[in-house]
Order: sequence, then structure tokens, then C-alpha cells
Amino acid sequence: MNTIISTATLSFHSKWRRNNHQTPKPMIKNHIFCSTNSPNSISTVGNKKRVFFLDVNPICYRGSTPCLHSFIHWVSLFFSQVSLFHPLIAVIDGEGGHQHRKQILPSYKAHRIKFFRRVSTSAELTNSSAGRSHQLIIDFLNECNVPVIKISGEEADDVVATLAKQILDRGKKVVIASPDKDFKQLISEDVQLVLPVPELERWSFYTLKHYIAQYNCDPHSDLSLRCIIGDAVDGVPGIQNLVPGFGRKTALKLIRKYGSLENLLNEASVRTVGKQYAQEALTKYASELRRNYRVLALRRDINVQIQEEWLSDRDTTNDSIALQKLRKLVEGC
Repeated sequence: MNTIISTATLSFHSKWRRNNHQTPKPMIKNHIFCSTNSPNSISTVGNKKRVFFLDVNPICYRGSTPCLHSFIHWVSLFFSQVSLFHPLIAVIDGEGGHQHRKQILPSYKAHRIKFFRRVSTSAELTNSSAGRSHQLIIDFLNECNVPVIKISGEEADDVVATLAKQILDRGKKVVIASPDKDFKQLISEDVQLVLPVPELERWSFYTLKHYIAQYNCDPHSDLSLRCIIGDAVDGVPGIQNLVPGFGRKTALKLIRKYGSLENLLNEASVRTVGKQYAQEALTKYASELRRNYRVLALRRDINVQIQEEWLSDRDTTNDSIALQKLRKLVEGC
């Protein structure tokens, strides 16, 4: 039976059962062999219980084209190879979720195609059928005993960041399944990402070690660096568009020295922090850089509270049947 808790801001969809050990758990070791760099790298689980988040919207695309078949493909692999019986929470963007950031920066995600407004299965669907596609996904996740969180006016990223903080405060680990690079600012010893890798047809764990190896800095610097460099995918302009030569190398050097964007801008306002072009850029475009920070920083203050039942092991009994049912429904669209 579906339980829907609805307030002015929150829509929670769940046909949810605890796993009371009626289903034998798959046998797994205390690590998973998955990596963006090497298939033999190890993602250590340790003794802390892990809670998984599934960022639904991004896996509903094949390239830049909305596609329900893509969702089926990736969620099937995710259930069978990654999350297994572990606690899992699915999060979907709420209606108007981008608006508060678009008010700060009108170009923010201006070019994005909205999945639940324009959806493709084997053929493109009309706008009138987009709502049905949305409901198909929610119903499927409900059947698989996955709570689905969608908050009107909020982006899924902020909801995940808020709930992840609450879970970390309970002494657990968090694994976020999403290709969205915004989540890299959350990476720590207790927060990992798991990314869909189309070239390898699998999900791949991405940890603190992977981040440091890739970027040669720690994730605490990620947000400050992106504010300076910008994010073309999300429509956030970087300073190099205004000041040729002020690229990642210069930005990384300055952030390493001063620790954060705000520290750097404060220092640049009272004394010289680098070469003349960098100094002039930081003083001239300080307001634009702070604007970028407000846009790119994930919020952790969304009005949602973790529920105890979301942290129980997931009953996977229905997964296979629910997947078969969803495939047939999609093929029939």
C-alpha cells in the first residue's frame, strides 16, 4: 500500500517494507572492485553501515536525450551490482527546483532538457505522456521498496546533501549514485560516489583517493575551484572567460595557499595575492565569483528529515518482477 506524506513542500512516495530477513542476503566481501581509474582498485566499506542515494534524473538520459530505457538499464545494474540489499533512498528534482539559483544566475541550466517534460523511450513521447513516465518510475521504485523523495521547489542535489549530513551525524557512511559532478564537493572518508560509466557498461566507485589522484587537491577545494573556473555544463561562467590566462593552474595555486574562495577574495581586497592579472581579476570580479559560489554550493538546510525506516535493509524480493513489468510498459509506450 502506498504511503504519501504531503506538505506544502514535500512529496514522499513509498510502498516500503523492511527486510525482516525473509530473503537471504547476497554474499559479499567487505570491498567492491570498482574504480574510475582501475577495475582492480578497492573501495573499502569498513565497519560503518552504508546508506545509498540514487539521483534519478541523470540516469534517465542516453547522452543528452531523455530515455526511459537508460533508466531501466542503469537501475538494473545498480540494484544487482551495487546497492544490493543496503538501505537506498531515491531522490527526484522537485518542480521549480532550479528557480532559486536561476534568480541568482539566469544562465543556470538554461539549456537543459527536462526529463519529465520531454521523454523518449524507443521513440520520443509527447508532453502529455511525460507525466505517465514520471509515475512509471515512481511506481517501479515503490515496488522495489525504495522510498522516493521529491520536494517542490528544491533540486535533488540539495535534498541529498541535506539528508547525507543527517546520516553522517548518525555515524553511517553515504554512497551517492550519480554522474553529477556537483556531488564531488561532498566527498570525504565517509562519503563516496558511484558513477555510471557507459564505456564500461557498469557503475564505478569514486572515492576520496580517486578525487585526489585526478585533481591533485582535496575535495574541500572543489567548490572554490569551480567558482573560479566555472561550469559550462550548468551555465556558470568562469573567470577565464573574462581574463585569459587565469585558468585552473593559477586557481589551484591560489586556493591551496589561501584555503577557500572567500579567504582568497578577502586577502585580495587588502593586499597582493598573485600576479597582476590575477590580482586585478580577483578584485574586479569578486562579486561574480561570490555569485558563482551561491549557485554552485550544495545546500544542507532543506526542510526534510531522515526517517528511521529509510535506514533499514531493503527487501529485494520484487526487483526482478518489477523490472520485467517496467520493461513491458516502456516497450508498449
